Amino acid sequence: MVFALGLVAKQMGLPPLVGFLISGFVMKAMGMEMFDGLHTLADLGITLLLFTIGLKLDLRSLIKPVIWGVSSLHVLMVVVVFGTLISIISTFGLPLFLDMDYTTAALLGFALSFSSTVFAVKVLEEKGELKATHGRIAIGILIMQDVIAVIFLTISSGMVPSPWAIAVLTALIILRPLFLRIIKHVGHGELLVIAGLIFAMGGATLFEMVHMKADLGALAMGMILARTARSSEMATALLAFKDLFLIGFFLSIGLNATISMQVAWVALLLVLLMPLKVLMMYGLLGMFRLRSRTSFLTSLSLANYSEFGLIVGAIGFSNGWLSSEWLGVLALAMSFTFIIASPFNVTSHRLFARIDKFMSRFQRAERLTSERVISTGDAEILVFGMGRVGTAAYETLHKLYGDIVLGVDNDAIIIEKHLQQGRKVIQGDATDVEFWELLDSDKVRVILLDMPKAEENLYAFQLLQASGYKGKVAATAKYDDQVEMLKEAGLDAAYSIYGEAGSGFANHVYDQLCRDVVFSK
Repeated sequence: MVFALGLVAKQMGLPPLVGFLISGFVMKAMGMEMFDGLHTLADLGITLLLFTIGLKLDLRSLIKPVIWGVSSLHVLMVVVVFGTLISIISTFGLPLFLDMDYTTAALLGFALSFSSTVFAVKVLEEKGELKATHGRIAIGILIMQDVIAVIFLTISSGMVPSPWAIAVLTALIILRPLFLRIIKHVGHGELLVIAGLIFAMGGATLFEMVHMKADLGALAMGMILARTARSSEMATALLAFKDLFLIGFFLSIGLNATISMQVAWVALLLVLLMPLKVLMMYGLLGMFRLRSRTSFLTSLSLANYSEFGLIVGAIGFSNGWLSSEWLGVLALAMSFTFIIASPFNVTSHRLFARIDKFMSRFQRAERLTSERVISTGDAEILVFGMGRVGTAAYETLHKLYGDIVLGVDNDAIIIEKHLQQGRKVIQGDATDVEFWELLDSDKVRVILLDMPKAEENLYAFQLLQASGYKGKVAATAKYDDQVEMLKEAGLDAAYSIYGEAGSGFANHVYDQLCRDVVFSK
């Protein structure tokens, strides 16, 4: 059933996690109960998720005002606004709201102020946008929310972190060179996977021992190992395990909820408040001088309620502030926002393209340096996506045509690395409508699209067509059916990266080894 509903969701253009969520509710309706093994899988999934986030995280991004400023102000605003609205609703005598004071209403507002790390990262990862500007900002805000969550849990539980907490964190930082040497010597196979599991679980266990949030320990361990040659490879090696274990998390949401019509109606009422939460996030991001597009995409990826709300609800229940039904309300409201937000996130770029002119009215004229659209100058060949394949394409074309080749990537860290190595690279996003509007299409004659997802390459091509571009376009894909999809859309050329790798290897063998060899046939 889990596989079937996940497949149905995928065929409908939704992330499979929507099918997994629905599976949990169906299993609950069939009389199944939560069991320890599934709970363990869910915990492992979240631990690995946060560990892999840490592996890809640049610590410097967290100290930016747009991260800590927006996250803290947004939590405060949601607590005040939602708390007030819930207090007003309680005056109408609706079920579950009777005799609710403002303190309890504010507690519910606090529970609803957080966004789901699991959902946001999963969606951004599936779209290949974790390292895009809006992806990095969303992850930074989520991490700051985790910090706020830790502070709340510490205060509400009365469990103060052990004096050894700082010593443990200091020791992990000091031992970083040793950890990196270990990773260097484990190779590229199964030992790398085992090492990743040990580091993730070790960080979680150490933090738990000193009365800190275990998930935060996994995140911290990932950050300690980040920005190395092997960190990205380790994250990729753990991908299948993480995705498998996270299925347990999505199933556990439905299995844990106590559902009734009354609970469902109250959950839907909370879902109706979600647009207000999104608007507050959008407004704050705009105040911090982000472009309308970046603010929109970031807000959309955070347009959900968080699993942390269940923890706050459990604390409220244990202290006698909330009835047990509220746990079901929070679980169901979170699930509804997952399901509703999924299709919006899948089509987020196309959605913004339709409302671009309207939304751009609300952005500030002054923007952050990283948010200013950059011209492509005198470039005649553009290579979008400067990963391994894109870099190889850039190098080959640069040898043939010189400085008319320009690389484009949405990851500032990757750009910095290429600039240090002497390549011409700028920051840009092929799915950004504004970028194509400012493109000098008379100069650019050839564009190569090598982004992680074939769907993103296709959408970039559609934007190119809309902008009036008349040059040649080629794109890459991972699978043969995606290559056919790109060709049918009208691209001049589409290639399988695996097939081209084999072809390139054969050509190198011929040029370097076989050219002068006389074979018998």
